[in-house]
Amino acid sequence: MVNGPLGELSQEVPQRIAIEQADGELVVTRPTERGEDRALHGLTRSLVANMVEGVTKGFEKRLEIQGVGYRAALRGADLELNVGFSHPVVKKAPQGIAFEVPAPTQVVVKGIDKQRVGQVAAEVRAVRPPEPYKGKGIRYAGEYVQRKVGKRA
Repeated sequence: MVNGPLGELSQEVPQRIAIEQADGELVVTRPTERGEDRALHGLTRSLVANMVEGVTKGFEKRLEIQGVGYRAALRGADLELNVGFSHPVVKKAPQGIAFEVPAPTQVVVKGIDKQRVGQVAAEVRAVRPPEPYKGKGIRYAGEYVQRKVGKRA
């Protein structure tokens, strides 16, 4: 269980891995040097570090929308996407996740749980993933989409 100014997170950890708090630090220890224990040790350390960062700073994923007439808007706490379908697509904000739309072609997914922020961002991107011929769609900020040439006469 990790508490911070932004909220509280908890995570199940394997019984073999021990976590102690000493001098303001969390120390993760493993019982043996076997490969399985070493892997669980690294996983547990990463999960705890992500929980601490989440409750102190939070996480965010930025998405860009490209395409003529493609845009996003907030409707209450929910995200409304107009991405070339005959109807707008509304994504409901799950518990602990907030959407921001700084510009009509940008979406920011924020939250304290790194896994849930990434999952919700992937679900938003899956509404209209970027296509390789014109590059239209929803992509992560900084994502490179390899372009294809298309038909030749």
